[in-house]
Formats: sequence, structure tokens, C-alpha cells
Amino acid sequence: MKIAIVGAGIAGMSCASALQAGGHAVALFDKGRGPGGRMATRRVESATGLVAFDHGAQYLTARDPAFSHAVAQWSAAGVVARWPAAGEDAWVGTPGMNALVKAIAQDLDVTWNSRVEAIASVDGGWRLAPVSEGLFDAVIVATPAEQAVGLLAPLDATMAAAARDCPSAPCWTAMVAFADRIALAEDVLRDRGMIGWTARNSAKPGRSGAEAWVIQATPDWSRAHLEDAAEDVVDMLLSALAGEATAPLPEATVRIGHRWRYARVHARDDGALWDAHRKIGAVGDWLLGPRVESAWMSGQTLADRILRPARV
Repeated sequence: MKIAIVGAGIAGMSCASALQAGGHAVALFDKGRGPGGRMATRRVESATGLVAFDHGAQYLTARDPAFSHAVAQWSAAGVVARWPAAGEDAWVGTPGMNALVKAIAQDLDVTWNSRVEAIASVDGGWRLAPVSEGLFDAVIVATPAEQAVGLLAPLDATMAAAARDCPSAPCWTAMVAFADRIALAEDVLRDRGMIGWTARNSAKPGRSGAEAWVIQATPDWSRAHLEDAAEDVVDMLLSALAGEATAPLPEATVRIGHRWRYARVHARDDGALWDAHRKIGAVGDWLLGPRVESAWMSGQTLADRILRPARV
């Protein structure tokens, strides 16, 4: 089949890779400028040189045997490395979290800067407006649940309802760099008041450059301050970080706030959604669990459902 996938995050790419290996022609469309999504890495020029921040997913874990095998292959290729500071089973992309998404994307047909606004059934096929005039035999929605609702609602009320039942918690994130090391011995802190997670990003494997920190607020705090100005949020999160340090923080050389409206999902346990008759489906962490591994497994689950008839 000729298959379109809306969303080129881990779930969409995982599904695409398996379907492509099974002989299907797969095209992915993503509104982002390039690989990353919620596994994003931002690089910023500063007075002390280039600084990088993993401001989305901080690390991944591997528990399922199939995903563990994939991680082992990525490790051998130098795409991921262990990060003991976050836990014995923690892995990070190298030299940034988006390295993993970039590596998978190399073998796929991905069109970036392409926001799909609607999916229409035309002459027994599917058309994606406004990004493609051609028709596809099947279409898969691989976006966060809130975005999936808008695309699925005109096409499949049951799938749209499933997505509507999986709201995501927001997350305010501050990216801050310093010319000097701050007075914190630990590279990772969790659950410190308004701070849900903070880490010395520059201490992750494969990183270099200035002292760089990512500070992520708790879901409740992020929700309460969702519409605050980014500059004000950075001030408050920096103040909270300063409260954990044993000496005053040096002056920041980089200060950036980023609001993730759709961060940690409240997930179902379907794995994936698929209507074999109409050839429409959905994948994502919202269908399995709030982890990178879950997103990858969701993509594999749907690919297996699609490919299984061909194996009989």
C-alpha cells in the first residue's frame, strides 16, 4: 500500500520503519522544522559558545525485549548512550536527544514544515490537505492525542473519542546556561517543590560546552501558570533552582522558556487503533504509556496489525 503518516515523532517513525521493511511505500508529514518533536534538542549561541539543551524528553528506558534490542543497535551505532545519573536503565541520545529521531529519519520519506490541517476520503483513498494532492491507500495519525482529535473527529468518531479521553499534562521548561559551574553536586534533581525535574544537561554523555541546565516544572504548577509570560516563568524556575544550590547562582548567559502544552499523557492501553476496512489508524504514547518506549511500541503494534494478513 501507499501509506501516509501524520506526525514524524518516535511513534510515527517506528510504524513507518516497520511498514517500509514489510514492503509498503510510506510517506510521513510533520509540522516541525526537523526531527525532534518532544525529543527535541535546542542549540543556542551564547557568550561562552554554542550551548545545547534537551528541553523535551530527558531520557528513555528499555524494558520490552524488542525495544531493548533496538536500543542495543542504536548504542552500537553511537546514537544513544547510558546516563547513570538518571538511573541504571536510563539512556540518552548522543550528542542530543534528537539524535535518535534523526537517525531513524534518514531511511524514511519525511516532509518537514508540513502541517496537515485535514484528512479527506476521496475516491476510496485518503488525501491530506494542504500538504499533498495525491491519494494514499491508508492513513495513520501519529500526533499527540489533543491534535489527533481534530484530525480524527470528521473521519472516525470512536477513534476521536479515544483520543479525547487521553488528556496530556502541560510542562513549562526553562533552559539556562552559566559561564561557571553552579553549586550543586548532583546532576539530577527530582520533585523539589515547583520543580518536577532539573538536570545538568552539559553532563550528559557526548555533551560539551558551557554549564547548561534544563528545569521542568511539575504538571500542576505548569497548569496553574500555563498562560504566564515565558520570561516570568524562567525567573520563578531559576529562583527555585537557586534555592537548591549551596551558593548564589552566577549570572545566566542564556535564558529561554518553552511551554509544552502536551507533555505527559494520561494513556489508554489499546497499543494502537486500526480500522482494516477503511484503512485508517492511530499510534502514539497516548495509546500505551507516557514513555519513549511506549511510543515506539505503539508504532510497532500497528505495523504488525497491518502486516499480519500478508504473512498468512
